[in-house]
Amino acid sequence: MINAPLGTSAPASANPSNTALNSVSDNSRMPGFYDLPIEHRWASLLERGLLTEEELARLVYGGLTAHVADGLVENAIGLHALPLGIGLNFTINGRDHLVAMAVEEPSVIAAASNAARIIRGGGGFCAEVDAPIMTAQIEIRGVEDIDQATRAIEGDEPSLLELARAAVPRLVERGGGPRTLEIRAIDQGNLVVHVYVDCRDAMGANLVNTVAEAMSGPLCALAKGRPGLRILTNLTDRRCVRVGARIPFGLMDTPARRGAEVADGIAAASRFADLDPYRAATHNKGIMNGVDAVVMATGNDWRGVEAGAHAFAARTGRYRPLAVWHVVGAELHGALEMPLALGIVGGTTTFHAGARVALRLMGVTSSGDLACIAGAAGLASNFAALRALATDGIQRGHMRMHQRAVAHGLALSPPDSKAAKIQAI
Repeated sequence: MINAPLGTSAPASANPSNTALNSVSDNSRMPGFYDLPIEHRWASLLERGLLTEEELARLVYGGLTAHVADGLVENAIGLHALPLGIGLNFTINGRDHLVAMAVEEPSVIAAASNAARIIRGGGGFCAEVDAPIMTAQIEIRGVEDIDQATRAIEGDEPSLLELARAAVPRLVERGGGPRTLEIRAIDQGNLVVHVYVDCRDAMGANLVNTVAEAMSGPLCALAKGRPGLRILTNLTDRRCVRVGARIPFGLMDTPARRGAEVADGIAAASRFADLDPYRAATHNKGIMNGVDAVVMATGNDWRGVEAGAHAFAARTGRYRPLAVWHVVGAELHGALEMPLALGIVGGTTTFHAGARVALRLMGVTSSGDLACIAGAAGLASNFAALRALATDGIQRGHMRMHQRAVAHGLALSPPDSKAAKIQAI
Protein backbone atom coordinates (compact mmCIF):
# COMPACT_ATOMS: atom_id res chain seq x y z
CA MET A 1 0.00 0.00 0.00
CA ILE A 2 1.25 3.46 -0.96
CA ASN A 3 0.75 6.19 1.60
CA ALA A 4 -1.19 8.89 -0.18
CA PRO A 5 -1.13 12.57 0.67
CA LEU A 6 -4.88 12.26 1.08
CA GLY A 7 -4.49 9.94 4.06
CA THR A 8 -6.53 7.34 2.22
CA SER A 9 -6.41 3.64 1.66
CA ALA A 10 -6.86 1.59 -1.47
CA PRO A 11 -10.43 0.80 -2.53
CA ALA A 12 -11.82 -2.58 -1.65
CA SER A 13 -12.06 -3.35 -5.36
CA ALA A 14 -8.25 -3.36 -5.68
CA ASN A 15 -7.95 -7.07 -4.93
CA PRO A 16 -4.39 -8.46 -5.06
CA SER A 17 -5.70 -11.89 -5.98
CA ASN A 18 -7.59 -10.60 -9.01
CA THR A 19 -6.23 -12.44 -12.05
CA ALA A 20 -7.38 -9.85 -14.56
CA LEU A 21 -5.45 -7.16 -12.75
CA ASN A 22 -2.44 -9.44 -12.44
CA SER A 23 -2.46 -9.94 -16.20
CA VAL A 24 -1.27 -6.37 -16.70
CA SER A 25 1.02 -6.16 -13.69
CA ASP A 26 4.51 -4.78 -14.44
CA ASN A 27 3.54 -4.02 -18.03
CA SER A 28 2.68 -0.32 -18.01
CA ARG A 29 6.34 0.70 -18.43
CA MET A 30 7.04 0.24 -22.17
CA PRO A 31 10.06 2.34 -23.15
CA GLY A 32 10.16 3.20 -26.84
CA PHE A 33 6.52 2.27 -27.46
CA TYR A 34 5.88 5.74 -28.86
CA ASP A 35 8.58 5.32 -31.53
CA LEU A 36 7.34 1.96 -32.80
CA PRO A 37 5.31 1.72 -36.02
CA ILE A 38 1.71 0.99 -35.17
CA GLU A 39 2.02 -2.57 -36.49
CA HIS A 40 4.85 -3.20 -34.04
CA ARG A 41 2.75 -1.81 -31.19
CA TRP A 42 0.04 -4.30 -32.09
CA ALA A 43 2.61 -7.10 -32.10
CA SER A 44 3.94 -6.00 -28.71
CA LEU A 45 0.49 -6.16 -27.14
CA LEU A 46 -0.06 -9.63 -28.58
CA GLU A 47 3.35 -10.90 -27.46
CA ARG A 48 2.75 -9.67 -23.91
CA GLY A 49 -0.60 -11.42 -23.81
CA LEU A 50 -2.42 -8.17 -23.16
CA LEU A 51 -4.77 -8.70 -26.09
CA THR A 52 -5.88 -11.61 -28.22
CA GLU A 53 -5.89 -11.33 -32.02
CA GLU A 54 -9.68 -11.12 -31.96
CA GLU A 55 -9.64 -8.32 -29.38
CA LEU A 56 -6.99 -6.42 -31.30
CA ALA A 57 -9.06 -6.67 -34.48
CA ARG A 58 -12.01 -5.16 -32.66
CA LEU A 59 -9.92 -2.20 -31.51
CA VAL A 60 -8.29 -1.65 -34.91
CA TYR A 61 -11.70 -1.36 -36.52
CA GLY A 62 -13.28 0.66 -33.76
CA GLY A 63 -15.24 -2.04 -31.95
CA LEU A 64 -18.51 -0.86 -33.43
CA THR A 65 -20.31 -1.61 -36.68
CA ALA A 66 -22.80 0.57 -38.48
CA HIS A 67 -25.54 -1.98 -37.79
CA VAL A 68 -24.82 -1.96 -34.05
CA ALA A 69 -24.78 1.85 -34.14
CA ASP A 70 -28.20 1.75 -35.80
CA GLY A 71 -29.51 -0.06 -32.73
CA LEU A 72 -27.86 2.37 -30.32
CA VAL A 73 -29.05 5.72 -31.70
CA GLU A 74 -31.84 7.04 -33.87
CA ASN A 75 -31.29 8.04 -37.50
CA ALA A 76 -27.85 6.42 -37.60
CA ILE A 77 -25.97 6.85 -40.88
CA GLY A 78 -22.47 5.71 -39.93
CA LEU A 79 -19.73 5.93 -37.34
CA HIS A 80 -17.57 8.78 -36.03
CA ALA A 81 -14.10 7.64 -35.03
CA LEU A 82 -11.63 8.87 -32.41
CA PRO A 83 -8.03 7.74 -32.01
CA LEU A 84 -7.61 5.13 -29.27
CA GLY A 85 -4.24 5.09 -27.54
CA ILE A 86 -2.61 3.69 -24.44
CA GLY A 87 -1.45 5.72 -21.49
CA LEU A 88 1.77 4.13 -20.21
CA ASN A 89 3.71 4.08 -16.93
CA PHE A 90 0.68 4.17 -14.61
CA THR A 91 1.13 2.63 -11.17
CA ILE A 92 -2.04 2.89 -9.09
CA ASN A 93 -2.27 1.50 -5.56
CA GLY A 94 0.92 -0.43 -6.19
CA ARG A 95 -0.32 -2.08 -9.39
CA ASP A 96 0.57 -1.33 -12.99
CA HIS A 97 -2.17 -0.48 -15.48
CA LEU A 98 -2.23 0.35 -19.14
CA VAL A 99 -4.80 3.12 -19.62
CA ALA A 100 -7.05 3.09 -22.68
CA MET A 101 -7.69 6.67 -23.83
CA ALA A 102 -9.89 7.87 -26.70
CA VAL A 103 -9.13 11.48 -27.58
CA GLU A 104 -8.51 13.68 -30.62
CA GLU A 105 -6.08 16.16 -29.03
CA PRO A 106 -2.53 15.16 -30.05
CA SER A 107 -0.64 15.81 -26.81
CA VAL A 108 -3.00 14.32 -24.21
CA ILE A 109 -1.81 10.70 -24.15
CA ALA A 110 1.88 11.61 -24.45
CA ALA A 111 1.62 14.18 -21.65
CA ALA A 112 -0.27 11.84 -19.32
CA SER A 113 2.19 8.99 -19.96
CA ASN A 114 5.18 11.23 -19.25
CA ALA A 115 3.56 12.56 -16.09
CA ALA A 116 2.75 9.01 -14.94
CA ARG A 117 6.41 8.04 -15.49
CA ILE A 118 7.56 10.85 -13.19
CA ILE A 119 4.90 10.10 -10.58
CA ARG A 120 5.80 6.41 -10.80
CA GLY A 121 9.26 7.29 -9.48
CA GLY A 122 7.64 8.65 -6.31
CA GLY A 123 5.62 5.49 -5.75
CA GLY A 124 2.80 6.08 -8.20
CA PHE A 125 -0.78 7.12 -7.58
CA CYS A 126 -2.81 6.18 -4.53
CA ALA A 127 -6.55 6.14 -5.11
CA GLU A 128 -9.74 5.33 -3.31
CA VAL A 129 -13.35 5.43 -4.42
CA ASP A 130 -16.64 5.72 -2.58
CA ALA A 131 -19.33 3.07 -2.74
CA PRO A 132 -21.21 3.33 -6.08
CA ILE A 133 -24.10 5.39 -4.69
CA MET A 134 -26.28 7.27 -7.18
CA THR A 135 -29.04 9.71 -6.26
CA ALA A 136 -32.63 9.63 -7.47
CA GLN A 137 -34.50 12.92 -7.17
CA ILE A 138 -38.29 12.93 -6.71
CA GLU A 139 -39.80 16.40 -6.76
CA ILE A 140 -43.09 16.98 -4.92
CA ARG A 141 -44.96 20.19 -5.71
CA GLY A 142 -47.80 22.01 -3.96
CA VAL A 143 -47.04 20.75 -0.45
CA GLU A 144 -49.08 22.81 2.01
CA ASP A 145 -47.42 21.65 5.23
CA ILE A 146 -43.69 20.94 4.74
CA ASP A 147 -43.15 19.80 8.33
CA GLN A 148 -46.09 17.37 8.25
CA ALA A 149 -44.98 15.98 4.90
CA THR A 150 -41.43 15.48 6.17
CA ARG A 151 -42.63 13.62 9.25
CA ALA A 152 -44.95 11.41 7.20
CA ILE A 153 -42.19 10.42 4.76
CA GLU A 154 -39.62 9.84 7.49
CA GLY A 155 -42.09 7.70 9.42
CA ASP A 156 -42.75 5.50 6.40
CA GLU A 157 -39.12 5.23 5.24
CA PRO A 158 -38.76 1.44 5.71
CA SER A 159 -41.79 0.61 3.58
CA LEU A 160 -40.83 3.22 0.99
CA LEU A 161 -37.37 1.69 0.62
CA GLU A 162 -38.91 -1.77 0.35
CA LEU A 163 -41.08 -0.49 -2.48
CA ALA A 164 -38.02 1.00 -4.14
CA ARG A 165 -36.13 -2.29 -3.87
CA ALA A 166 -39.03 -4.11 -5.49
CA ALA A 167 -38.62 -1.86 -8.54
CA VAL A 168 -35.04 -3.10 -9.16
CA PRO A 169 -35.00 -6.77 -8.09
CA ARG A 170 -32.01 -7.81 -10.22
CA LEU A 171 -29.88 -5.03 -8.71
CA VAL A 172 -30.91 -6.16 -5.23
CA GLU A 173 -29.92 -9.74 -6.13
CA ARG A 174 -26.43 -8.45 -7.00
CA GLY A 175 -26.08 -6.84 -3.56
CA GLY A 176 -27.12 -3.33 -4.54
CA GLY A 177 -30.34 -1.36 -4.35
CA PRO A 178 -31.85 1.61 -2.50
CA ARG A 179 -30.15 2.29 0.84
CA THR A 180 -31.56 5.45 2.44
CA LEU A 181 -33.55 8.54 1.62
CA GLU A 182 -33.26 12.23 2.46
CA ILE A 183 -35.84 15.03 2.33
CA ARG A 184 -35.00 18.56 1.22
CA ALA A 185 -37.24 21.63 1.16
CA ILE A 186 -36.09 23.66 -1.84
CA ASP A 187 -38.84 26.29 -1.98
CA GLN A 188 -42.12 27.20 -0.33
CA GLY A 189 -44.42 24.27 -1.07
CA ASN A 190 -41.77 22.23 -2.87
CA LEU A 191 -39.98 19.16 -1.52
CA VAL A 192 -37.31 16.99 -3.11
CA VAL A 193 -36.72 13.47 -1.85
CA HIS A 194 -33.32 11.96 -2.56
CA VAL A 195 -33.13 8.19 -2.69
CA TYR A 196 -29.58 6.85 -2.50
CA VAL A 197 -29.12 3.74 -4.64
CA ASP A 198 -26.12 1.41 -4.63
CA CYS A 199 -25.66 0.60 -8.33
CA ARG A 200 -22.78 -1.88 -7.95
CA ASP A 201 -20.83 -2.05 -11.25
CA ALA A 202 -23.37 -0.16 -13.35
CA MET A 203 -23.28 3.57 -13.97
CA GLY A 204 -26.91 3.32 -12.88
CA ALA A 205 -28.88 6.00 -14.72
CA ASN A 206 -31.69 3.69 -15.84
CA LEU A 207 -31.83 1.94 -12.47
CA VAL A 208 -32.07 5.22 -10.58
CA ASN A 209 -34.72 6.61 -12.90
CA THR A 210 -36.76 3.42 -12.42
CA VAL A 211 -36.60 3.90 -8.65
CA ALA A 212 -37.58 7.57 -8.93
CA GLU A 213 -40.66 6.81 -11.00
CA ALA A 214 -41.74 3.91 -8.77
CA MET A 215 -41.59 6.04 -5.62
CA SER A 216 -43.19 9.22 -6.92
CA GLY A 217 -46.84 8.24 -6.33
CA PRO A 218 -46.47 6.94 -2.75
CA LEU A 219 -44.29 9.91 -1.77
CA CYS A 220 -46.77 12.43 -3.18
CA ALA A 221 -49.60 10.70 -1.30
CA LEU A 222 -47.72 10.94 1.99
CA ALA A 223 -46.75 14.58 1.39
CA LYS A 224 -50.20 15.53 0.04
CA GLY A 225 -48.60 17.07 -3.01
CA ARG A 226 -48.42 16.48 -6.72
CA PRO A 227 -45.60 14.90 -8.70
CA GLY A 228 -42.85 16.95 -10.31
CA LEU A 229 -39.67 15.64 -11.92
CA ARG A 230 -38.44 12.11 -11.27
CA ILE A 231 -34.88 11.56 -12.44
CA LEU A 232 -31.28 11.04 -11.34
CA THR A 233 -28.86 13.86 -10.64
CA ASN A 234 -25.47 13.95 -12.33
CA LEU A 235 -24.00 15.66 -9.27
CA THR A 236 -22.97 12.28 -7.88
CA ASP A 237 -21.25 13.66 -4.80
CA ARG A 238 -21.70 10.37 -2.91
CA ARG A 239 -19.72 8.54 -5.61
CA CYS A 240 -16.39 10.35 -5.57
CA VAL A 241 -12.87 9.25 -6.37
CA ARG A 242 -9.82 10.62 -4.55
CA VAL A 243 -6.36 10.32 -6.08
CA GLY A 244 -3.03 11.41 -4.62
CA ALA A 245 0.60 11.55 -5.67
CA ARG A 246 3.92 12.46 -4.03
CA ILE A 247 6.82 13.54 -6.21
CA PRO A 248 10.33 14.14 -4.81
CA PHE A 249 11.94 17.29 -6.19
CA GLY A 250 14.74 15.34 -7.90
CA LEU A 251 12.28 13.67 -10.27
CA MET A 252 11.27 17.06 -11.70
CA ASP A 253 14.72 18.36 -12.60
CA THR A 254 15.04 19.74 -16.14
CA PRO A 255 18.17 20.90 -18.00
CA ALA A 256 17.19 24.49 -17.21
CA ARG A 257 15.52 24.24 -13.79
CA ARG A 258 15.95 22.42 -10.53
CA GLY A 259 13.09 20.27 -9.35
CA ALA A 260 12.42 22.53 -6.37
CA GLU A 261 11.86 25.45 -8.72
CA VAL A 262 9.52 23.40 -10.89
CA ALA A 263 7.58 22.28 -7.79
CA ASP A 264 7.22 25.88 -6.63
CA GLY A 265 5.93 26.86 -10.06
CA ILE A 266 3.34 24.06 -10.06
CA ALA A 267 2.18 24.95 -6.54
CA ALA A 268 1.88 28.62 -7.56
CA ALA A 269 -0.18 27.65 -10.63
CA SER A 270 -2.44 25.55 -8.40
CA ARG A 271 -2.87 28.51 -6.06
CA PHE A 272 -3.81 30.72 -9.03
CA ALA A 273 -6.58 28.25 -9.93
CA ASP A 274 -7.85 28.29 -6.36
CA LEU A 275 -8.08 32.09 -6.38
CA ASP A 276 -9.49 32.70 -9.86
CA PRO A 277 -12.44 30.89 -11.49
CA TYR A 278 -11.20 31.88 -14.96
CA ARG A 279 -7.98 29.99 -14.34
CA ALA A 280 -9.82 27.18 -12.49
CA ALA A 281 -11.93 26.48 -15.60
CA THR A 282 -8.82 25.79 -17.70
CA HIS A 283 -7.13 23.96 -14.83
CA ASN A 284 -10.12 21.61 -14.63
CA LYS A 285 -10.27 21.23 -18.39
CA GLY A 286 -6.76 19.82 -18.22
CA ILE A 287 -7.96 17.27 -15.68
CA MET A 288 -10.88 16.31 -17.88
CA ASN A 289 -8.50 15.75 -20.82
CA GLY A 290 -7.40 12.58 -19.04
CA VAL A 291 -10.67 11.64 -17.38
CA ASP A 292 -12.84 12.04 -20.47
CA ALA A 293 -10.41 10.07 -22.63
CA VAL A 294 -10.80 7.05 -20.34
CA VAL A 295 -14.55 7.55 -20.02
CA MET A 296 -14.98 7.63 -23.80
CA ALA A 297 -12.69 4.65 -24.39
CA THR A 298 -14.87 2.55 -22.09
CA GLY A 299 -18.25 3.57 -23.50
CA ASN A 300 -19.30 5.63 -20.49
CA ASP A 301 -21.28 8.87 -20.36
CA TRP A 302 -18.66 11.62 -20.61
CA ARG A 303 -21.35 14.33 -20.68
CA GLY A 304 -22.71 13.19 -17.31
CA VAL A 305 -19.17 13.02 -15.91
CA GLU A 306 -18.43 16.56 -17.15
CA ALA A 307 -21.68 17.95 -15.69
CA GLY A 308 -21.01 16.35 -12.31
CA ALA A 309 -17.38 17.45 -12.22
CA HIS A 310 -18.10 21.10 -12.87
CA ALA A 311 -21.09 21.19 -10.52
CA PHE A 312 -18.86 19.66 -7.83
CA ALA A 313 -16.19 22.29 -8.53
CA ALA A 314 -18.79 24.99 -7.81
CA ARG A 315 -20.43 23.32 -4.79
CA THR A 316 -19.13 25.95 -2.32
CA GLY A 317 -20.68 28.78 -4.33
CA ARG A 318 -17.37 29.60 -6.04
CA TYR A 319 -15.89 27.61 -8.91
CA ARG A 320 -12.67 25.98 -7.73
CA PRO A 321 -10.06 23.46 -8.92
CA LEU A 322 -10.74 19.73 -8.66
CA ALA A 323 -7.04 19.03 -8.03
CA VAL A 324 -4.54 20.97 -5.92
CA TRP A 325 -0.75 20.82 -5.53
CA HIS A 326 1.35 21.82 -2.52
CA VAL A 327 5.03 21.71 -1.63
CA VAL A 328 5.58 19.61 1.49
CA GLY A 329 9.19 19.36 2.59
CA ALA A 330 11.23 18.20 -0.41
CA GLU A 331 8.21 16.81 -2.26
CA LEU A 332 5.32 18.05 -4.37
CA HIS A 333 2.00 16.61 -3.20
CA GLY A 334 -1.03 16.46 -5.48
CA ALA A 335 -4.61 15.54 -4.59
CA LEU A 336 -7.69 15.23 -6.76
CA GLU A 337 -11.28 14.72 -5.63
CA MET A 338 -14.24 14.58 -7.99
CA PRO A 339 -17.50 12.70 -8.54
CA LEU A 340 -17.06 9.89 -11.05
CA ALA A 341 -20.05 7.70 -11.88
CA LEU A 342 -18.80 5.00 -14.23
CA GLY A 343 -20.01 1.54 -15.13
CA ILE A 344 -18.57 -1.65 -16.57
CA VAL A 345 -21.90 -3.43 -17.13
CA GLY A 346 -25.03 -2.34 -18.95
CA GLY A 347 -25.42 0.59 -21.32
CA THR A 348 -23.03 0.99 -24.22
CA THR A 349 -20.48 -1.40 -22.70
CA THR A 350 -22.90 -4.22 -23.46
CA PHE A 351 -22.91 -3.52 -27.19
CA HIS A 352 -19.60 -1.81 -27.91
CA ALA A 353 -16.92 -4.46 -28.45
CA GLY A 354 -14.16 -1.84 -28.35
CA ALA A 355 -15.29 -0.62 -24.93
CA ARG A 356 -15.24 -4.16 -23.57
CA VAL A 357 -11.74 -4.76 -24.92
CA ALA A 358 -10.54 -1.46 -23.42
CA LEU A 359 -11.80 -2.56 -20.01
CA ARG A 360 -10.00 -5.88 -20.35
CA LEU A 361 -6.79 -4.20 -21.50
CA MET A 362 -6.79 -2.03 -18.37
CA GLY A 363 -7.42 -4.95 -16.03
CA VAL A 364 -10.70 -3.48 -14.82
CA THR A 365 -13.03 -5.78 -12.89
CA SER A 366 -15.25 -3.28 -11.04
CA SER A 367 -16.61 0.21 -11.48
CA GLY A 368 -14.32 1.24 -8.63
CA ASP A 369 -11.24 0.06 -10.53
CA LEU A 370 -12.28 2.13 -13.52
CA ALA A 371 -12.93 5.25 -11.44
CA CYS A 372 -9.48 5.01 -9.84
CA ILE A 373 -7.80 4.66 -13.24
CA ALA A 374 -9.76 7.54 -14.77
CA GLY A 375 -8.99 9.73 -11.74
CA ALA A 376 -5.28 8.92 -12.01
CA ALA A 377 -5.36 9.84 -15.70
CA GLY A 378 -6.95 13.16 -14.71
CA LEU A 379 -4.34 13.96 -12.08
CA ALA A 380 -1.54 12.95 -14.46
CA SER A 381 -2.92 15.25 -17.16
CA ASN A 382 -3.20 18.09 -14.67
CA PHE A 383 0.39 17.62 -13.49
CA ALA A 384 1.62 17.53 -17.09
CA ALA A 385 -0.14 20.79 -17.94
CA LEU A 386 1.05 22.64 -14.82
CA ARG A 387 4.61 21.35 -15.25
CA ALA A 388 4.64 22.63 -18.84
CA LEU A 389 3.25 26.00 -17.76
CA ALA A 390 5.85 26.25 -14.98
CA THR A 391 8.75 25.45 -17.32
CA ASP A 392 8.70 25.81 -21.13
CA GLY A 393 5.11 26.95 -21.58
CA ILE A 394 2.21 24.91 -22.86
CA GLN A 395 2.73 25.51 -26.58
CA ARG A 396 6.14 23.94 -27.11
CA GLY A 397 5.16 20.32 -26.57
CA HIS A 398 1.58 20.76 -27.70
CA MET A 399 2.45 22.33 -31.05
CA ARG A 400 5.17 19.75 -31.70
CA MET A 401 2.59 17.00 -31.34
CA HIS A 402 0.04 18.99 -33.33
CA GLN A 403 2.44 19.49 -36.24
CA ARG A 404 3.32 15.79 -36.19
CA ALA A 405 -0.38 14.90 -36.32
CA VAL A 406 -1.02 17.32 -39.20
CA ALA A 407 1.94 15.99 -41.18
CA HIS A 408 0.91 12.39 -40.55
CA GLY A 409 -2.68 13.14 -41.52
CA LEU A 410 -1.71 14.84 -44.77
CA ALA A 411 0.56 11.95 -45.71
CA LEU A 412 -2.24 9.45 -45.22
CA SER A 413 -5.12 11.46 -46.71
CA PRO A 414 -6.79 9.50 -49.52
CA PRO A 415 -7.24 11.19 -52.88
CA ASP A 416 -10.56 12.95 -53.28
CA SER A 417 -11.93 10.66 -55.95
CA LYS A 418 -15.07 8.65 -56.43
CA ALA A 419 -13.10 5.39 -56.37
CA ALA A 420 -11.48 6.29 -53.07
CA LYS A 421 -14.83 7.18 -51.53
CA ILE A 422 -16.39 3.91 -52.63
CA GLN A 423 -13.37 1.98 -51.32
CA ALA A 424 -13.68 3.74 -47.98
CA ILE A 425 -17.32 2.60 -47.74
